[in-house]
Amino acid sequence: MSVTASNMEVTSKKIVVTGALGQLGMALQEQSKHHADFECIFLARKDLDISSRDNISLVLNKHQPDVVINTAAYTAVDAAEDDKKQAFLVNETAVGYLAEECKKRDCALIHVSTDYVFDGNKSTAYVESDKPNPQTVYGASKLGGELLIESSKISKYAIIRTSWVYSVYRHNFVKTMLRLGKERDSLSVVNDQLGCPTWANDLADTILTVARELKEDSSGVYHYSNKGSITWYDFAKAIFENAQIDVLITPVTSDLFPTKAKRPKNSVLDTHKIKKQFQVDIPEWEYSLQKMLKGL
Repeated sequence: MSVTASNMEVTSKKIVVTGALGQLGMALQEQSKHHADFECIFLARKDLDISSRDNISLVLNKHQPDVVINTAAYTAVDAAEDDKKQAFLVNETAVGYLAEECKKRDCALIHVSTDYVFDGNKSTAYVESDKPNPQTVYGASKLGGELLIESSKISKYAIIRTSWVYSVYRHNFVKTMLRLGKERDSLSVVNDQLGCPTWANDLADTILTVARELKEDSSGVYHYSNKGSITWYDFAKAIFENAQIDVLITPVTSDLFPTKAKRPKNSVLDTHKIKKQFQVDIPEWEYSLQKMLKGL
């Protein structure tokens, strides 16, 4: 598909997005409307099962994309502790299949990863070169996927680690707080885990910018979240204030909410690299939260 403007031919990029029914996949569908130079094909699991190499090959042969954006993942952090086989199948093995099939077709791959590849013990923001040390099955499986992309020697790829993703879609912290705030007079929220929320729409815009600009010499690992650092308690407080919900919130320590999978104490990601390389705008977390709440 091509259009002519000012005597110059501009060829649109064809993009296949996996995990179309997840919150990031749905945010990409929304934000892709603002990127007219892309032809985006959104595929749910029934359309593309990334755990099947044959299915990947069949679908990529059919669509012949320039870029694959992989948002499909096993994201049930606690369930993964007991479902290790499935977590590694989706987050590691399947990602390796995608990388190899994209490499065969000289197709770029953008893969979404997570702050859980780190142990959370660093006192400052994590940069891309920090050594991963996952403490959970989920984190280990996501790191495994990253390593298979790198070892595939694919020429154009971006691994984008993110954290605390929320949106108007699916289940996430913001929607859970809004529901609980209407059901209860008081809540206890963890105040000893530090991170930065990421509005899925901002992340989606950044991914599409990377898709447009990605080249061999800009391939690699990147971090993206909104700007700032807060605790879950800070985040909950801001949600209720902006939504004008009157609820008493008590800050508590993580040991009052034991979970199967260990949560990182520090999930703050340094985003300077992606901002400099792709000239992306990174809004403050509270500004993006306000925009998201207006869309509900």
